[in-house]
Amino acid sequence: MALKNNGAGDRSPVGNRSTTAAGYAERVAALRTRLAAQPPGAPVRLAKRTSNLFRPRAGTTGPGLDVSGFTHVLDVDPVARTADVEGMVTYEQLVDATLPHGLMPLVVPQLKTITVGGAVTGLGIESSSFRNGMPHESVLEMDLLTGAGDIVLARRDNEHSDLFFGFPNSYGTLGYALRLRIELEPVRPFVRLEHIRYSDTVEYFDAVNRACRDRAADFVDGTVFGPREMYLTLGTFTGEAPETSDYTWLDIYYKSIRERTIDHLPVRDYLWRWDTDWFWCSRALGAQNRLVRLLAGPKLLRSQTYWKVVTFERHHQWLAGLNRALGKPRREAVIQDIEVPVGKAADFLDFFHREIPISPVWMCPVRQRDSDRTWPLYQFDPGSLYINFGFWATVPLAPGQREGSNNRLIEKTVTELGGRKSLYSESFYDPDTFWQLYNGKTYRALKDRYDPGHRLLDLYDKCVKAR
Repeated sequence: MALKNNGAGDRSPVGNRSTTAAGYAERVAALRTRLAAQPPGAPVRLAKRTSNLFRPRAGTTGPGLDVSGFTHVLDVDPVARTADVEGMVTYEQLVDATLPHGLMPLVVPQLKTITVGGAVTGLGIESSSFRNGMPHESVLEMDLLTGAGDIVLARRDNEHSDLFFGFPNSYGTLGYALRLRIELEPVRPFVRLEHIRYSDTVEYFDAVNRACRDRAADFVDGTVFGPREMYLTLGTFTGEAPETSDYTWLDIYYKSIRERTIDHLPVRDYLWRWDTDWFWCSRALGAQNRLVRLLAGPKLLRSQTYWKVVTFERHHQWLAGLNRALGKPRREAVIQDIEVPVGKAADFLDFFHREIPISPVWMCPVRQRDSDRTWPLYQFDPGSLYINFGFWATVPLAPGQREGSNNRLIEKTVTELGGRKSLYSESFYDPDTFWQLYNGKTYRALKDRYDPGHRLLDLYDKCVKAR
């Protein structure tokens, strides 16, 4: 594999902060050395300690490419409102570096250990997405290590603009982000929350559409507990709060949505309101028991802990074996985020309640931030509002029902409604459908240019075949 620099590695990414820049340059040089030492022709995979993916992955005996050192916030510029960060920086690290300056990333995905590079290559979403789109839309430039071994500086207006726009939704199959410069926006100390209940799906999504169109709040999302119980949550920055709630330990945020019409949170607690209980998935692990919470303490009540437990069970299948011994039905994991146009959201939710026994469901509106840009591997109609639904649980399989049948039904319905889904979890598409949804023609052109030796996995192989 030829290793080229293309000028990016010799450039200071943080202006006159020579020490920080030198540290980054040293890490890049060491990474290039490790990459050169990879066995010729062997697939290149990252070796990292954490992941927020929920799809199986084939084992590999080859050494991974260690990027664990790329965890530095290189610079926060409060005047330009930008941050330079390395690709493995978590959003928890980044938020803790920007909030002292009264700033935050334009979109902060819900879980603390999601990395900036991971959110950009794999997409991300949160309650500011109706006005700020997805995390990749606030990226100004990236240093990318390509499958060809080049380190390229990708911007929207340079010779690597095709990779800049094609990187989102490529899931590391075109290259890895070593450094990203992203935009920031100002915050205020608190967020005022208003939880509004609806019992009719059409009225609910009409209200969501109006709130987003009229910019009625700084943050918009919702929680669906059932066909007749849907909440729209409007969050607004404020400089003062009469009192604040605490959902970082004993109390549980999603339960408060049913109990309180008005609430206030410090801005940091608002950004991580879902992390303490992994939305509501901590209940499946017994972590919503008050005694368990008391003994565990705030440091263990976080998505990173739950992910480790789930990963252990996935590898060892102890609980699955116990359920089989007890004669319980097989269960299928249905862990997905999908987007459909707002005009089809009520249709999808009605289908979901009818066919898939999962509750609650998260609702988050998203609109492309800039209408004059195209992100080819995950395209939106730039003038339309979309609704993201997130649902994460297991459902029982009837005797003779094949594994994946519920996921396949969801995929089929989402496609029929003009939507698509994120690829962080299992997918079951046939190749033709997959490449039609995720722009196979553009992807292949990018692959030929930036990974001609196919050292990195193909997107379909990685996301569907789970290689």
